[in-house]
Amino acid sequence: MNNFKIISKWTVISIFITIAAIYLTGNGYFLKALVSVYGKGYTTAYLNDYTVFDNQIIHNGTPKPWPKHKFYNKIEETDDLKKLNQDRGTTAFLIIKNDSILYEKYIDEDFGPNSKSNSFSMAKSYVTGLLGKAIDEGHIKGLDQPISDFFNEYKTGWAAEVTLGDLASMASGSNWSEAYYSPFSITTKAYYGTELEKLILGLKTVKKPGKSFVYSSGDTQLLGMAIERATGQKLYHYLSESFWKPLGSEHEALWQVDSKKNDMAKAYCCIASNAKDFARFGKLYKDYGKWEGKQIIDSSFTVKSTSPRFKTSPEYGYGWWLNKINDKSFFMMEGHLGQCVIVEREDNLILVRLGKHKEFFGENPYNGDITTYIKQAYKMLENNNIM
Repeated sequence: MNNFKIISKWTVISIFITIAAIYLTGNGYFLKALVSVYGKGYTTAYLNDYTVFDNQIIHNGTPKPWPKHKFYNKIEETDDLKKLNQDRGTTAFLIIKNDSILYEKYIDEDFGPNSKSNSFSMAKSYVTGLLGKAIDEGHIKGLDQPISDFFNEYKTGWAAEVTLGDLASMASGSNWSEAYYSPFSITTKAYYGTELEKLILGLKTVKKPGKSFVYSSGDTQLLGMAIERATGQKLYHYLSESFWKPLGSEHEALWQVDSKKNDMAKAYCCIASNAKDFARFGKLYKDYGKWEGKQIIDSSFTVKSTSPRFKTSPEYGYGWWLNKINDKSFFMMEGHLGQCVIVEREDNLILVRLGKHKEFFGENPYNGDITTYIKQAYKMLENNNIM
């Protein structure tokens, strides 16, 4: 019994010392990750993890439901799509044709049409949209405005050359490292930490900006911080007034913040909403920034955003992923685990997929499941003579 007490005593002391060391070395975020993710059997962020974080509300206005297509849910999914949805844990799959919902399916019993899901990096498209809105409203001069106008940390060296357009197109030249599955990466620290602004302003510009695309959540976070300073509004308020209300969203959404105390929105990720409300932003860009006859955001900005900035990186514009499949051109909001809103303007088509897993090869998310979702959706249309 005495040995047991001794062992128990030293076990408690060891745990206490370990926890103290984690905090003293600035890695307190790891305990949050340990409890909320790894302790629950996950290896990375998951669809409804927003419930374990602090959030702020993105208010909606007067709801306007999507109309239903005359062939609503009368078409069958292909066998390949059905298998892919099952294998990848798809929770929602929508086909919106000619601005009407043609097909919608909710596969997981825990997620329905009104369920909130973490958007992850789909939020990046909203943030670049807010950049365009801030330019329209005169809060920001343009894509070429330097970030040094908002943060003194960017006054010297290559950092002084970084523009808001560089951040939107992920060409800042910073030393951010994108790594979702390492518990000790800066990405994980940003996600689970509580001092996001301090973390981001500690980044260094290690190569000349404006020269090439390198995917960087840190760029979008810094962009969001600049938009807040330029507009004097919190991102979640600005999104609500600029897009969420005007687009007739049916439900309030949530935007994760680093903590209630600091109230810094995770600009690079983490708007929690549902498939049909996410689809609205795709429609806005499909229609060149116009909604029900009103110009919500400048049309030229939507064109620029959905066009490549660099010839060497045709897969990315300003906050949107791009791809060509055969003779069709797609642009897409995309997030961790395969959340996506995919748009093809010429065919007046929007696809939405939310789910728990994805598979892709290389740096371009189209290299994997997403191209399969597109091809199978087109097969469904062709099989039913709907185009």
